[in-house]
Amino acid sequence: MVKTAVIGATGYAGAELVRILTGHPEVDLIAVTSRQYAGIPFAEVYPSMQGVVDLVCAEQSVKDICKQADIVFLALPHKLPMGLVPELIDNGKKVIDLSADFRFKNADKYEACYQPHTAKKLLGKAVYGLCEIYHDDIKGSQLVGNPGCYPTSTLLPLIPLLKSGFLDTTSIIVDSKSGTSGAGRSLSLNTHFCEVNESFKAYKVTEHRHTPEMEEILTAEAGKSVTITFVPHLVPATRGMLTTIYASLAKKAELKDIMDCLASFYSNSPFVRICPVNTLPNISHVRCTNYCDIGIKIDEQNSRVILVSVIDNLVKGAAGQAVQNMNIMMGIDEKKGLDNIPFPV
Repeated sequence: MVKTAVIGATGYAGAELVRILTGHPEVDLIAVTSRQYAGIPFAEVYPSMQGVVDLVCAEQSVKDICKQADIVFLALPHKLPMGLVPELIDNGKKVIDLSADFRFKNADKYEACYQPHTAKKLLGKAVYGLCEIYHDDIKGSQLVGNPGCYPTSTLLPLIPLLKSGFLDTTSIIVDSKSGTSGAGRSLSLNTHFCEVNESFKAYKVTEHRHTPEMEEILTAEAGKSVTITFVPHLVPATRGMLTTIYASLAKKAELKDIMDCLASFYSNSPFVRICPVNTLPNISHVRCTNYCDIGIKIDEQNSRVILVSVIDNLVKGAAGQAVQNMNIMMGIDEKKGLDNIPFPV
């Protein structure tokens, strides 16, 4: 059994980690920490876990965690993980960080979006945890920077087509809609019920800090500079993400060519599903699962491809992908603990 710990277990992503790890057949979840709820049973914070999780939230102590766990998940706000990860790595622990602190290779790009980085030496050691793209690198890594939900839903449809030269790299527009759980559990006026209910709005247009993260990965995979226009939206749903991508074709292609490219690229990826012809995905079809469903249409009149992807922002967009990374790192079947059947309705 793999002994695991979750630092920051009472946020939405942390709680989702606890849920998934508790049901994992090859995992022993030995510790959960919380700054706000230290000393309180986890099931008291999340009553749905009554009779399922008997752990008490502990104070955050890297020293104690290192004595118990083989692999550590950090579900903390940006900036906090970089202060903890060096000690975990020095103690030989495998680490999966769900913040942005170890997603960038370029420290300057990280600092331009977030804050000064205090563990720059580890950026070169960290692997970007997009499982379907960097599986082999993840397998031998000690430190994984787990991608966020917007990048996951954007990168998975785009990377195979960019690598195959189908897309004009200067034409990509990404339009994403996220459920409110993507904003985290902390109180915020923008996510109050009255602000979100019967509301639908764009936010941080042209200035969202996931844009440089996505552009860094897309540029590396395309082998040339890629910039995108990224517009995120908040929708009145608890969980789920739908991303619509528009890109001009760089060469003549029919729908079959695009579908064959994606289907071939992801033929050995159990969590990526390519929708049949004339079918587009729906966030309800991936709720509480680790799937990413991708639908494709060709706008022949304008020589443009339209890609629609859906994920559960808390699973494939956060905790589920983190567990998938753990499975790969520990030599476990990557589907273990994540192979629950989707809800029909």
